[in-house]
Amino acid sequence: MTNSPAQSEFRPSSVGNDVVIRTENVSIYYGSFQAVRNVFLDIPKNKVVALIGPSGCGKSTLLRCYNRLNDLIPGARVEGKITYQGTELYDSRVDPVEVRRRIGMVFQKPNPFPKSIYENIAFGARVNGYKGNMDELVERSLRGAALWDEVKDKLKASGLSLSGGQQQRLCIARAIAIEPEVILMDEPCSALDPISTLRVEDLMHELKKQFTIIIVTHNMQQASRVADYTAFFNAEAGNGGSRYGYLVEYDRTENIFNSPRQQATQDYVSGRFG
Repeated sequence: MTNSPAQSEFRPSSVGNDVVIRTENVSIYYGSFQAVRNVFLDIPKNKVVALIGPSGCGKSTLLRCYNRLNDLIPGARVEGKITYQGTELYDSRVDPVEVRRRIGMVFQKPNPFPKSIYENIAFGARVNGYKGNMDELVERSLRGAALWDEVKDKLKASGLSLSGGQQQRLCIARAIAIEPEVILMDEPCSALDPISTLRVEDLMHELKKQFTIIIVTHNMQQASRVADYTAFFNAEAGNGGSRYGYLVEYDRTENIFNSPRQQATQDYVSGRFG
């Protein structure tokens, strides 16, 4: 095994040609600070891809680039090329709002709107011009998030009245309601108890039948349970002592955890650092 940022271009041959998002030589900056360097990463359709690595290695920064949330941060910029279904995401003609409709986001902490359970689902759909049967959409979305049976008799109750795990599934239902093709999840279980975490993990297995999922997680067991592919990121000192993140290795999850090609990957997944 070797351990060098120069080895960050690994692409699993088994990903094939059915790639939803392609990341080519992407570097991400906040002003003059380089947060991520030279990432190549192909995201296959209807799979769960986990981004793992120690804090400060750029996982969440990269994740937010996929639906252009970093556009909202002054001084943030992306170099390189990110394509979604063959379209360059950062082309000047691409509407970031439309990108966020097609590539949904579930955040670390549940963040329901201060509205009813029903309106948490319906609100985004209305904003996006949904013209169909709203009752059916709300039920379908809540069923898709494995929440319908728990809330069907209290749809007028506040979304904030639900437990933490239910709130997170409500946020997943809200993301599903706008009918995206990709769902980004930034440590979606870090604030949840073990039982709620397993419910969300089971949900991911069901959701990948319809959606492509990219998840950032610090939980190695979670990555091994839910991900089809895993990308390991690390951080290295750059100019002036600052640290930038880079992709060390990307492969099928069983290979990352059982037979990684890079020593740094082996050290991380075995708990020697991180």
